[in-house]
Amino acid sequence: MTALHDLTGLEQAEAIRARDVSPVELTEHYLNRIQAHDAAVGAYVTVTAELALSQARDAEARVLATEDPASLPPLLGVPVPVKDLQNVAGVRTTYGSAVYADFVAPVDDHVVTLLREAGTVLLGKTNTPEFGAPCYTEPAVAPPARTPWDLTRSAGGSSGGAAAAVAAGLAPLAQGSDGGGSVRIPASVCGLYGIKVSRGRVSNGPFRGDVSGLSWIGPIARTVRDAAALLDVMAVPMPGDPHWAPPLPAGQSFLAAADRDPGRLRVGRYVRPGVLDAPVHPDVLAAWEEASGLLVELGHEVVDIDPPLGPEVLDTFLDVWAVLTSLTPVPAGTEELLMPLTRWWRERGDRISGTAYARAVATMQAVSAQAIRRQRAAGLDVLLAPTLAQPPALVGSMRNDADPEADLAAQLAFTPFASVINATGQPAVNVPLHVSADGLPIGVMLVGRPADEVTLISLSAQLEAARPWAHRHPPIWSV
Repeated sequence: MTALHDLTGLEQAEAIRARDVSPVELTEHYLNRIQAHDAAVGAYVTVTAELALSQARDAEARVLATEDPASLPPLLGVPVPVKDLQNVAGVRTTYGSAVYADFVAPVDDHVVTLLREAGTVLLGKTNTPEFGAPCYTEPAVAPPARTPWDLTRSAGGSSGGAAAAVAAGLAPLAQGSDGGGSVRIPASVCGLYGIKVSRGRVSNGPFRGDVSGLSWIGPIARTVRDAAALLDVMAVPMPGDPHWAPPLPAGQSFLAAADRDPGRLRVGRYVRPGVLDAPVHPDVLAAWEEASGLLVELGHEVVDIDPPLGPEVLDTFLDVWAVLTSLTPVPAGTEELLMPLTRWWRERGDRISGTAYARAVATMQAVSAQAIRRQRAAGLDVLLAPTLAQPPALVGSMRNDADPEADLAAQLAFTPFASVINATGQPAVNVPLHVSADGLPIGVMLVGRPADEVTLISLSAQLEAARPWAHRHPPIWSV
């Protein structure tokens, strides 16, 4: 028997417009599942049940009042949780930190305003590590986020709670953000589709105007079409944003891109991490080879290439990351509440002068521009690489409070492919094509040309049609 959470987000929206399902009924269904299962997966930091039901009633009133259901917003009444790095007016926002355990945001971030205007329902704030810094989600303010596929393993980070919620059937789709792989990593370990958008595609405002251009908000979902539909809601640049991606031509949408043929593409593949010498697990190699073969089977040209960036970019990326981590205000006298890794990052960031930071950003952007020019000269439409170097990691296996440098080294070995694409500003996606013999999801990463999410989405939809994955669920799904 089909349960409400078996439906995709767009199927739920269609059922709402047809008045087959009420937004209140749908919201209550997810709130009940959260109450029953969230303790196991650690997806939510704060559940906003009262607000969610109020928004659901508003959505239901809009449906009942309209004579033209097709005129309603595409995701009206669909639950979409928000990552706890984003501000939601009147709702506790911890940024994953004990320093902000009781902070209530006074205003919405722009993306939250857009989600409200689209008529989505806020189930709550999803789990994230402190200030979004590590690639695992084990904050002091909430239990670890775990992949529902194996509750001994991490849901990744920093959008770990968002991915755990979608994979466990505690939300149909979710908002995440990606500064060094933070959408793609959790999507990979939770068996989901996630989009790291182009630099400037979605506003980080009004507070997080990241001039480095590393971190961007993006969708996490079970299907390509759901992710594309959520991206259509969020992809609105705002005045004052430091970066703007070229808008889609009038009349086009990311959702429409999921329904079009990508044509024959030239795909450059690489499997050796360029930024450091990290081993790649056999299951990851198998997933990469499987994806390569499927691309050839679908008529695309696949060629071997060198990694787009080498070790010269790593130190500059880490310097920029350290400064970004140190930018979040920490009231005097509360520093001892910070986790050891965060304190270590902030101490490193505080030692970097303004001139050194500007030089690091400039260097990162210069080598990235060279890499993009090489891809263009080689006629490459898309790049293919592993999303991660290893299968999902055990909870606690990377965290090292006694030695933050060892903690960072473990993170870099786990995810040596992702942060390069944050440096270049290109769009990238995790595609959940593979499951290991141990039943663990293993994703692959597709990287597009600058500002070309459309090609990535259409290619991803083609792969999804050839090897569907949305029917695969962890055991908790059917409980």
